[in-house]
Amino acid sequence: MQVKIKKIGVLTSGGDAPGMNAAIRAVVRGCAFQEIECVGIYRGYQGLIENDFEELNARSVRNIISRGGTFLKSARSKEFQTKEGRRKAYENLINADIDALVVIGGDGTFTGALIFNEEHNFPVIGIPATIDNDINGTDFTIGYDTALNTVVEAIDKIRDTASSHNRLFLIEVMGRDAGDIALNSGIGAGAEEILIPEEDRGIERLVESLKKSRKSGKTSSIIVVAEGDKSGKNIFELAEYIEEHLEDYEIRVSVLGHIQRGGSPSCFDRVLASKLGIGAVDALINGERTIMVGIHHQKVVSVPLEIAIKNGAKYDKNLRRVADITSV
Repeated sequence: MQVKIKKIGVLTSGGDAPGMNAAIRAVVRGCAFQEIECVGIYRGYQGLIENDFEELNARSVRNIISRGGTFLKSARSKEFQTKEGRRKAYENLINADIDALVVIGGDGTFTGALIFNEEHNFPVIGIPATIDNDINGTDFTIGYDTALNTVVEAIDKIRDTASSHNRLFLIEVMGRDAGDIALNSGIGAGAEEILIPEEDRGIERLVESLKKSRKSGKTSSIIVVAEGDKSGKNIFELAEYIEEHLEDYEIRVSVLGHIQRGGSPSCFDRVLASKLGIGAVDALINGERTIMVGIHHQKVVSVPLEIAIKNGAKYDKNLRRVADITSV
């Protein structure tokens, strides 16, 4: 059943991810195609509270598909975590004659949207954009592919110097709760070991594995460590422990940090963002509410927001087997 939607608001929230601009562009142009007004909301939920709105049209989003980050800016809002803040946001939407909201972000963004809908019965659609790829109900999130390519490129360069100096490099990548970036980039870059938060294999096993690698003739090694890994309190403590038990290696630590969030989005992320942006507008027109538009088997799907944020996505155990076999 089609529903008459006259004006849609769009915002980005939480950590930025490459491809957010492409998603905004798709929402805006999807609205233009359907003859629906579109309003950009700056600085996420904080801008929603502060009435930081701007009318957008098809020309407003020209030449942004290739840009990283988000031109609407992103922020975390403590005020939106309060009932008073959400009430103010709702009143601003009503006063601006906005009929529905598209939120682009990750778990925290969707949690806020779900609570907002429960309190004010306001139509909300989520678009998953986070480099961690930790959202239920979608095979991929916007920004994940770009982040993987950035990490693999960085590891390839680090391996050059590791091989030149017979060094052991510990490389920390993002992933506080999910090891997708570490596991996939580790396989793609040929890492000898990959440590992820979903499993704790023990630091002693890691040291024994590195000793075997040394005996087999490896003169340098790369260990990819997700930031949420529990092998040590942090990657530097882990490096100290390995150094105490492996005298043969000269150990270095490299924290890739926010470089993973930046850069021009890959073609995959631009296409994914475009599909999901159009899918969000279509979902609202078709009367869908409080759902996330995701991608599954290359098709756009609708997933209830409460399912999308429940327990996060599960890591692929077969990939762990692939990593173990190919690192022999």
